[in-house]
Amino acid sequence: MKLYSWNVNGFRAIRQKPDWDWFSGCDADVIGLQETKAMPEQIDPADRNPAGYHSYWLGATVKKGYSGVAAFSRREPLSVAYDLPVEQYQGEGRVIMLEYDAFYYFNIYFPNGQSGDERLQYKLGFYDAFLEHAQTLRRKKPIVVCGDFNTAHRPVDLARPRENEGTSGFLPVERAWMDKFIDHGYVDTFRLVHPDAQAMYSWWSYRFKARDRNVGWRIDYFFVSDELRHAVKDATIEMEVFGSDHCPVGLELAL
Repeated sequence: MKLYSWNVNGFRAIRQKPDWDWFSGCDADVIGLQETKAMPEQIDPADRNPAGYHSYWLGATVKKGYSGVAAFSRREPLSVAYDLPVEQYQGEGRVIMLEYDAFYYFNIYFPNGQSGDERLQYKLGFYDAFLEHAQTLRRKKPIVVCGDFNTAHRPVDLARPRENEGTSGFLPVERAWMDKFIDHGYVDTFRLVHPDAQAMYSWWSYRFKARDRNVGWRIDYFFVSDELRHAVKDATIEMEVFGSDHCPVGLELAL
């Protein structure tokens, strides 16, 4: 299976750009989009349900034009679920889960903690709620999770680690959760395949021509639970794809 994840920073905006040709050309089995910034009914039906895919959308009910995720699957999933099973973390349009024979697949737009301590605590609570839910499902079958985690794990995962030690997205407490996640048996597939890769990022600020200078962060990931480690065939970051402040990331599984 070939899977992709992309924070598109507004589906209706990227749909008008030639960069969206990526979608029809990527030949994916599963595609997860984050930050769609739209309710399903705001999307043209042809775009909402592209030919060849089963389509699933979740918009934010707490604020219009905020957050939002979508998932597209060649194969019809066994089941589909939205949000986390904790009311506090529902309504922001952040989670779609598809169940397949071999694994549970999560497409998640994790919260950003940069607007203050309240949102940072919300982000950390969301992280823990997700991990608990994933661990529960993992008793039945393995886990695949992709999306914008909004945290760079290690200094190699951002261009300016020293300057950002006090910035949400690279705070010690956020990075410690990534450590905890990995300690629970989840594998960063890009680092599994490319352990020593440097200057490989998935997000760049629109300010100061950051992308032109490759001053970026790797905050978009595919993780698999350890049971699928052996199935990871390739993991990619498609830095040549434009249209958003993020680029797509990919995972190929040999199942």
